[in-house]
Amino acid sequence: MQTRGEAIWREMRVEAEAAVGAEPLLGALIHAGLLHHARLEQALAYRFSLKLASGEMSEQILREIADAAYEEDPALGDAALRDLLAVRSRDPACHRLIQPLLFFKGYQALQAYRIGHWLWRGGRRDMAYFVQMRTSEAFGVDIHPAARLGAGLMIDHAHSIVIGETAVVGDDVSMLHSVTLGGTGKAHGDRHPKIGDGVLIGAGAKVLGNIRVGARSRIAAGSVVLEEVPACVTVAGVPARVVGPAGCTDPAEAMDQQLPPEAG
Repeated sequence: MQTRGEAIWREMRVEAEAAVGAEPLLGALIHAGLLHHARLEQALAYRFSLKLASGEMSEQILREIADAAYEEDPALGDAALRDLLAVRSRDPACHRLIQPLLFFKGYQALQAYRIGHWLWRGGRRDMAYFVQMRTSEAFGVDIHPAARLGAGLMIDHAHSIVIGETAVVGDDVSMLHSVTLGGTGKAHGDRHPKIGDGVLIGAGAKVLGNIRVGARSRIAAGSVVLEEVPACVTVAGVPARVVGPAGCTDPAEAMDQQLPPEAG
C-alpha cells in the first residue's frame, strides 16, 4: 500500500515533468534537483549539499552528512513532508509542491536547520555550527542548531529570521520574514522564547526572553513581545499587549493577520 510520503512524491514528479515541458531551459535543474531522485529525502540531501557547499566544504561531504541524517533519523523526512504540506496549505504563492523544494528559501533553510540539529544532538557541535553559518549565508536565516523546532512549520519569505539557542517552537507554527526569537541580554542558560503549537507570528515581530506564547495565539506584525502570552489571543504593539481573541481556532493555518475590531 502506498504511503502518504510516496503519494506526495509521485505527485511532485508529475508536477516536475510538466514544468520541464513548459520550461525546457529548467530541465537540467529540475532533473538534478528532483526527477533524478527516488525519494523526497534524497532530493533534500542533494539540495542541502548544493546550496551549502563552499570552498571550505565540498558537496560530496555535505551530501554524505545529509544522507546519513535521513537514514539514521526517519523523523527528519517526516518533518520535511509536514513542512512541505504546510507551505502548500498556507502560502497563497505556492501553487505546486515542487516550489518549496526548488525555489523557496524558507523551506530549504528549515530543512538545513533540521540536519544541523541532528548533528548537534549527535555531539558534532562544530559541524552543526558550520551548517548554521552556511545556512545564514545562503538563505539569510539564522537558527541556532540547539533550538528545538516542531514539524508542520511554514516560514514565509524567511528573510532575516533569527531563532536563538534555547528557543522552542511547537508544531504547525507559521512565521513571516524578519521574526526574531531572541534573548534580552548576555545571560547564559534558558533565555529564549517558547512558542506553542499553531501560533502565527507576523512579519517583523520580536519575541524576547524566556517567555511562553500560548498555543494558537497571534502576534501582530511589528510587535515586541516581552511578557507571556495566553493561549488563543491576539497581541500587538510595542510592547505587545492582548488586543482581542485569536480570531479562529487555527490562526497559523488561516494566516489571517487582520487585528480584531476591538483592537482599534
